[in-house]
Parts: sequence; C-alpha cells; structure tokens
Amino acid sequence: MIAIIGYAASVLLGISLLVNNDLKFRWLNTFGCLFFIVYGIFINAFPIILTNTALLLINLFYLVKIYRTEEDFDLIEFGAGDKLIEKFLSFHQPDIKNYFPDFNAEEAGNEISFAVLRDMVIANIFVAGLQTNGTAVVKINYTVPKYRDYKVGKFIFDKEKKYLVAKGVKRVVYTNVHNKNHENFLKKMGFTKTMFEGKECYVKSLV
Repeated sequence: MIAIIGYAASVLLGISLLVNNDLKFRWLNTFGCLFFIVYGIFINAFPIILTNTALLLINLFYLVKIYRTEEDFDLIEFGAGDKLIEKFLSFHQPDIKNYFPDFNAEEAGNEISFAVLRDMVIANIFVAGLQTNGTAVVKINYTVPKYRDYKVGKFIFDKEKKYLVAKGVKRVVYTNVHNKNHENFLKKMGFTKTMFEGKECYVKSLV
C-alpha cells in the first residue's frame, strides 16, 4: 500500500509536467505533493516531507493567484480573408483536426464569426452558420490548449449570450462531436444531447 502511494505520487507529478494548462498543472502537482507527503510520513523520510510541503505551499499560492486574477475578455468579429485569423488557424491546424476535422475555413455562408481575446491574446475562434429559424450550427469553436479551463466557454455562452441573441441566435447546435474532451466541455456549458431535425445533436437554447 505504501509503495502504491509513492507510485501514485510519481505518476501525478509526471502527468502534471505533460499538460499545457496552468490550472491543471497546479492541481495535478498539488495532489502529487500530497501523496508524496503521505508517503514520506509512512516511511519516516523527513526530506521528502519537507520538500513536498514546500512545493505544496508554492502550488497553493499560485492556485489562489490564478483564481483571484481578474482577466480581460473581449470579443472581436472577423470576416473572410482575415490574415491574422488565417495565421492562427494554420498554426493550430493539427490540434484543430482533433476537434473539428470537418472545418473548412474557405467555406462561405451566413456566418457568425468572432475571436475571443483573453488579456489581448487570441484564445478562441468561433464560427457558426446561422439558419433562418435562429439555429446557429457550430462549424468551429476552438480554444487553444492553454486556455481550456472553461472560462472562454462561460464568456461566450453566458456573459456574451446577449451578443448571440442580438445576432438572431435562438439555439446553438453541434451536429458532430469528435472528441471526448469536447463532449465533456459541452455538458459543462449546459448543452444537452437530443434529437434535432432528425439527428442526434448537442443543443443549447439561448432564449
């Protein structure tokens, strides 16, 4: 049992070094330190206890700082041919394929297109085709890995819901979800899996 705790601590710390989200890193590292402290107590290893207690306090300090920091979010519309957006999509293309493999930036249509800025950095690209009945069918809602802590989603679907409603959006629909992590995100944002126009989709009503 003691060895399992030690191994678990090592695994948590190892995984924390692989993630590229600051919040996930701090939480994984925190639990890793907790496991190592327990492990150190069991084997009576004071250096392990001391070192990991110090790391735990550092992690807690940064977690408090992350949760208390007020970030600036903004929404900027863009149109077809925007060079900055094209560069963004090209740079993140490999990861975008994991979430929106069918997205084609060259497709035209009656679209709602905007980028979400987080402290003046592009954190998200959102494009949806708007139908006459008020249904916005999402073509892409891609957030860069660093900012996948649900704050961007809450900004779009909660704080800026009025923007979508003003555009004539009554409901937001995902006809295809290709990634389990993305499915978890949609559930967190209040989307429900239901039949829509004869197909199983994720739907969120705004009005």
